[in-house]
Amino acid sequence: MATAAAVHILVKTEKEALSILEQLKKGKNFSTLAKKHSTCPSGKRGGDLGEFRRGQMVKAFDDVVFKKEVLKVHGPVKTRFGFHIIKTLYRNN
Repeated sequence: MATAAAVHILVKTEKEALSILEQLKKGKNFSTLAKKHSTCPSGKRGGDLGEFRRGQMVKAFDDVVFKKEVLKVHGPVKTRFGFHIIKTLYRNN
């Protein structure tokens, strides 16, 4: 079974997500931004979701983590929870 580890920042609006992406491009720290802005409980841990299996997250989130480039920031990704900025730390297929 494929596993991966990722960090993410969850916000309510696409506008907020795009603003965070801009800050990341300017060199701001992912973990710091997650602690400040993320509405997910993982925000307290800098957005760290730990390791999880394919299928444990909603499909749009899973598709990014298991199909897109590792160690690159992706987003905004819309799910029923809001808008995610996602960075996959590693993946075992």
